[in-house]
Amino acid sequence: MFDPAAYEDPSPTLHDARVLLERVWGHKDFRGLQASVIEEVLGGRNTLAVLPTGGGKSVCYQIPAILRPGVGLVVSPLIALMTDQVEALKQQGVKAARLDSGLTLDERNAVWREARSGELDLLYVSPEGLAAGSMLDRLTELPISLIAIDEAHCVSQWGHDFRPDYRTLGRLAEVFPRVPRIAVTATADARTRDDIVASLRLEDAQVFVDSFARPNLQLTAERKYNGSRARNDERVVELVAERPRRSGVVYCGSRDGCDRLAQLLRDRGINAISYHAGFDNRERDIRLDRFLNEEDAVMVATIAFGMGVDKPDVRYVIHCDPPGSLEAYWQEVGRAGRDGEPAEGITLFGPSDIAWSLRRLEGRPMAEEVKQVQTRKVRQLFAMLDGATCRPQAVRRYFGESAAEPCGCCDICGDPPITFDALVPAQKALAAVQRLGERFGRTRVVDHLTGRTKDVQPWESGLSTFGIGSDLSILGWRDVIDHLMFEGLLVEDPNDGKPTLRLGDPEAVRAVYRGERPVRVRQAPAREVVEKPRRNAGRNLPMESLDTDVRARFEALRGWRRDRAKEQGVPPYVIFTDKTLVEIAVQCPRDEHDLSRISGVGAGKLDRYGKAVLETLNITN
Repeated sequence: MFDPAAYEDPSPTLHDARVLLERVWGHKDFRGLQASVIEEVLGGRNTLAVLPTGGGKSVCYQIPAILRPGVGLVVSPLIALMTDQVEALKQQGVKAARLDSGLTLDERNAVWREARSGELDLLYVSPEGLAAGSMLDRLTELPISLIAIDEAHCVSQWGHDFRPDYRTLGRLAEVFPRVPRIAVTATADARTRDDIVASLRLEDAQVFVDSFARPNLQLTAERKYNGSRARNDERVVELVAERPRRSGVVYCGSRDGCDRLAQLLRDRGINAISYHAGFDNRERDIRLDRFLNEEDAVMVATIAFGMGVDKPDVRYVIHCDPPGSLEAYWQEVGRAGRDGEPAEGITLFGPSDIAWSLRRLEGRPMAEEVKQVQTRKVRQLFAMLDGATCRPQAVRRYFGESAAEPCGCCDICGDPPITFDALVPAQKALAAVQRLGERFGRTRVVDHLTGRTKDVQPWESGLSTFGIGSDLSILGWRDVIDHLMFEGLLVEDPNDGKPTLRLGDPEAVRAVYRGERPVRVRQAPAREVVEKPRRNAGRNLPMESLDTDVRARFEALRGWRRDRAKEQGVPPYVIFTDKTLVEIAVQCPRDEHDLSRISGVGAGKLDRYGKAVLETLNITN
């Protein structure tokens, strides 16, 4: 086994890290907590870093891996993620490779030879690969500089993306006892962080938790049309059509929904691609490559798509169907605007969605304690979507940022909803469900409350709750009942396709009956009113505000980038991001020295592309 103590420690410093950041990545300084995390890893100490999506988690282990002697071992959950990061590093002149099932035997042997001869800075592997065969034994013969565990929330049963193979990674502490380990993730509440630390045996680790603020991301949510799939699909088509020529992601809850909605979008002339687990691996890879390489592509996908996809210029994420937790929501909307430019996260939701999410939990094999936690997470998500609190503020407080302030740009901040005290209506609705024996669905309960039940029988008309809600409209009662479902006070059972309502959490219901738990419901606009185009639709394409000559330079650079990417078989953004191309177009550098001063242009890319970029600019001038 390789003994890291035998290596002479060059003691790399944070100054060395900053020099490397500018030389390789072309950035002048670190952001947020990056410097603190990197300094900890450079010192050979274990670390857990929870940094927001787009916050530069990868740099926190890539830079120490390059500076420390040996090869940095990165455990990553997806082949697509490994491939993307390795290609991006190669573009920057960093020696990186991956070992996964997509490689031939000859390619794998070549990677091992490079690792043994000290030619690699970073080596990416999967948790499944570590658990199978002799890979771990072969790795012990290498000079490992550090071990990075990416997407570390996958280790936790309390998280939203639990993967059993991640639970075995704790043994790396025994196999590599003197090698520093860093776990990174974008979403982990306090309980999940504790589970990561315990499972990966990082008890001595410094834990860094940065702010979850994403000021460039505008969040909105709107109620679905109850029982009208066609109208909800058309609403999604409208939202996408309002954002032409932009890359986006639309999440659907089913494979059929993905295929149906993608076809509707294509019928409107939109470059839409469906993606789900119903396609084989090769077909999924083809579709992912299209999304990464085509600048106006819209991916319509289930949750099978997304984790680790680093395309920086996704301008919006639309949830046609919401996910099952705030962690999953924040991960998924966080795939928009990774370049720091304005982006949007839009969610459509309704009571049938929460019922569907809870049914999925019921069908999963898990401990009762875990199921209770996951159920609470579902309700917390829907309480945020249906609530009247600033959306980013609610998410940040969920993750422990108690001092988070309103964002000022989400739909709640921009147009605060009107709420009303619904304690008495809530008491009436709960009592009606109880007295009806928990045997009927929402429509029948509303008819009972308003006294509109057809052919009412004496047993029902004699109930104290019959007709006691005639002072509230049918739409108002539906809003109240929907809200009670989001709060867990009412639960909808599927009942073989004929859903019925029953009382939810007994303690919470008793608290409402006693008047101890407040109930405030958003006063939704009448469903008959045609919705106006969404506020600020179109605000988030930075190129739209550029002068004509700058825009011409940007388009020329993007065309040049597209050709180079096609030649190399890599996504365009690994050559230069849109943000960097815009800056080049604005600054219009005269020579390579000027070009090197632009953020995102490191030494490797300057050597490789500098002359061609300047020639492209000269053609447009």
